[in-house]
Amino acid sequence: MSTPILAIDIGSTKICAIIGQSSDGTVEISGHGISKSQGIKKGTITNIELASKAIKEAVDNAKRVSGINITTATISISGVYAKSTNSTGVVNIPNNDISINEINRVMQTALYNANIPNEFDILHVLPYKFKIDEQDGIDDPYGMNASRMEVETHIVMTAKSSLENLKKAVNAAGIEIGKVVLSGYASAIAVTSKDDKERGIAVIDLGGQTSNLVIHSGNAIQYNDFLAVGSNHVTNDLSIALHTPLDTAEELKIAYGSLLQQVNGPENVNLPIIGDETKYNKVSLDIVHNIIYSRMEEVLSILSKSIVSSGLTDYLGSGIMLTGGMTHIEGTRELAQALMPNMPIRIGKPRALNRMVEELNSTEYVTAVGLLLYEAGEYTQYELDRTKKMLHSKDYVPKESITDINLINRNPKPKIAVSQPSFEEKSTNDLFTDLTNEPVTNNNNPVQTFMDWAKKIF
Repeated sequence: MSTPILAIDIGSTKICAIIGQSSDGTVEISGHGISKSQGIKKGTITNIELASKAIKEAVDNAKRVSGINITTATISISGVYAKSTNSTGVVNIPNNDISINEINRVMQTALYNANIPNEFDILHVLPYKFKIDEQDGIDDPYGMNASRMEVETHIVMTAKSSLENLKKAVNAAGIEIGKVVLSGYASAIAVTSKDDKERGIAVIDLGGQTSNLVIHSGNAIQYNDFLAVGSNHVTNDLSIALHTPLDTAEELKIAYGSLLQQVNGPENVNLPIIGDETKYNKVSLDIVHNIIYSRMEEVLSILSKSIVSSGLTDYLGSGIMLTGGMTHIEGTRELAQALMPNMPIRIGKPRALNRMVEELNSTEYVTAVGLLLYEAGEYTQYELDRTKKMLHSKDYVPKESITDINLINRNPKPKIAVSQPSFEEKSTNDLFTDLTNEPVTNNNNPVQTFMDWAKKIF
């Protein structure tokens, strides 16, 4: 039986809502809707009312195309809200058998050991390395035999106020929030393969007003970063430097934006002037290309330095994946390769899904597709979500699951050892059971117990 799912990518330049059907590990797209972002700047909500209208427009379009009415969504959250830290957890395994309960316990311990500021909520607790006893490099400890288990986690958190504002905007559009996913994490899900993740890969999502970086090494993401610069800054640079309106600058970027040396084509273009659009300036395309090159070089240089500062460059066997709308500028991959010559670099499009329209098969929609796949089950195995619930694909469901870290008391009371009843005590209890042919329910009142026993004998 298929399950309807709704994913909403809340970006700075566009809102994309996709409705799909998930069944037996496959995802089929039923419909999508796109609207221009309003009330959102550089990944931050600046006007809840305008943002909610844009979200509602995208969702309503998706519902109309799909014919499915769904009111709970998995949404993206920008890296501008996020910060991260690493933490470890260690537990003993009493019966030497690692079950879902034990894995949940070690993940909750890692979260408990982390230093989470009061003004932040967690988004993801991602286990990137397991160790049992003295054996390192464990991919999946489930079902293994050990006396001790250790996990290293990467914890992504977000400001409570920012998350609350995002929640208000989504709720005002008539949608309840299910899962919240870091946008860079969702993008990585859509463009990377299992082999990429095993070998290690850095995914750079170059968006309209923001750029996100995540590094997947081991079992999960180990590093994430954010830069409040995107392709709209290229448009703004052209507008300011050439004294031309923003709309004209955007058209100029799309038509002639390139980082490669042009052999054929016009040498000059005529551009209207701000304040007097009846007059035109003749501008050399070499100047246009130099303006675009300067901004792109700055963005890619900053992100390449971030990759180096992560300390994980030696673990990137699959190199770097570039994605996002900014990659439509010709020569983006070549410039990145020149700045990072020792690293293989590719452009990544979203994975093809059943009934996927051509419009969605583009780099600017990777986050929305990744959100759909995340909700369909392509999360990191054993990660804790924002409700502190552990996500896994195992058939076994634990009888007891710690889903709230508040259940763990920082000053726990000493445990009281309960001894087994002695032979004499057990014999007396058996006597009560044998004489009455039913269990004793004395409510811990010894006098009442004796009276009940005496009445039934005499």
